[in-house]
Amino acid sequence: MKEDTGRRSSPLRRLYDWTLAWADRPGGTIALFVIAFLESSIFPIPPDVLLIALCVGRAKGSFHFALICTAGSVLGGLAGYGIGFWGYELVGKRIVDMFQGEEVMGRIKEWYDQYGFWGILFAAVTPIPFKIFTIASGYFRFSLGEFMLASVVGRSFRFLAVATALYFFGTRIKDFIDRYFNICALIFMILLLGGIAAVRFMG
Repeated sequence: MKEDTGRRSSPLRRLYDWTLAWADRPGGTIALFVIAFLESSIFPIPPDVLLIALCVGRAKGSFHFALICTAGSVLGGLAGYGIGFWGYELVGKRIVDMFQGEEVMGRIKEWYDQYGFWGILFAAVTPIPFKIFTIASGYFRFSLGEFMLASVVGRSFRFLAVATALYFFGTRIKDFIDRYFNICALIFMILLLGGIAAVRFMG
């Protein structure tokens, strides 16, 4: 039995449905790139939502979609880096505060000071919001080249892993997310907050 349809009235659910709807439109691939780009700095819904839908609709194109998603996310990361570098007080701080990421930014700085590139790479693949990573990298003036390399490795690993899962299990994954969206959203938030907490207390 499906969850009560009243769940669809929540703002998060409406934004999820709006993102998902692009899978059935001619501009779905372009939308994937744009959403992945924006999610790296400001957009709250991860591009995985649309990536999953596109992969389910065309399983053979799963890895192509993953590469588009990676490209959008990495280039969007440059925007996040720019926000941290030039506009932290005006824009970046509000985004970081929204995700309770100020302490996480300090931890990322410690990793960079201690481990250099490997600290950046570790931050890129941990379950913290990518926005915090990109904004922190710009704010602390991390090496742009190292930041880009870490972004490429971290983002491609994530999206290619999603594409691989969809290539083999496509429809079942999408149906589960759509049917149990509230539960999935709760689990996502728990993992997100747990990741932030873990980063805060890692020394």
